[in-house]
Amino acid sequence: MPELPEVETVRRGLNQLTLNQEITGGDVLLDRTIAYPFSVGEFIDGIKKSAIATWHRRGKYLLAELSSPSSTGWLGVHLRMTGQLLWLHRDEPLHKHTRVRLFFGNQQELRFVDQRTFGKIWWVPPGVAVESIMTGLAKLAVDPFSPEFTVEYLASKLQNRRRPIKTALLDQSVVAGLGNIYADEALFKSGILPETLCIDLQLKQIELLRTAIIQVLETSIEAGGTTFSNFLNVKGTNGNYGGVAWVYNRAGEPCRVCGTGIQRVRLGGRSSHFCSQCQTLRGVRRRD
Repeated sequence: MPELPEVETVRRGLNQLTLNQEITGGDVLLDRTIAYPFSVGEFIDGIKKSAIATWHRRGKYLLAELSSPSSTGWLGVHLRMTGQLLWLHRDEPLHKHTRVRLFFGNQQELRFVDQRTFGKIWWVPPGVAVESIMTGLAKLAVDPFSPEFTVEYLASKLQNRRRPIKTALLDQSVVAGLGNIYADEALFKSGILPETLCIDLQLKQIELLRTAIIQVLETSIEAGGTTFSNFLNVKGTNGNYGGVAWVYNRAGEPCRVCGTGIQRVRLGGRSSHFCSQCQTLRGVRRRD
């Protein structure tokens, strides 16, 4: 948490509020939040007098394309578990978990608030490949909203793998941006039990899963993402998807479709939620 819908919600909000305004300065309250460069002073000097041309999203990463009269560069952000980017007036009291402040005109600022302190921010200088600094980008799979996210692509990533489908979906080299919440939701929508081995899935089931992944993500983005603990959009508002989730975080509650109690199991150290009646597709066990 946050996952793709939450990061996409933040991206859209940032594109509405922060573009084409000069960064006049900044303040780093927790040095280790800055992943690159290693000097906080160099980070502030690098972004100062730049403006944000546009925000992009790659998986769970946010990338701001910077522009200035003389050069361009990139500002990268990963929210990790509890990171928040908030667009606020400079006079707003500082939250005790504020880690970085970026100052703009009209007394506005972009604050990075992060309770668990796992979030990271990068400045990538002009002329430097983004992936060479933000090395996690190079490991990302295809985005679920990319034309490349086809049934054939997903099948190539899943077939012949002897691990539970839920565990595979959390692997960012399989699907970029998907996490625990929406993996559970997509498996419910496609009728697949989370413990089903990838190798046992038929092509039709993979097709159902691909469609369910896209549908669940679209629905959550429309709802502004999910807030179960820390997530807020750039205006400080909660996401609303949690109130309509099919299975995630609903252990013991009745299934919204059949009324059966939602169950929870541990897979790969993570909780998985499912309905034993609606999720019956286990795949076809192969004989070696």
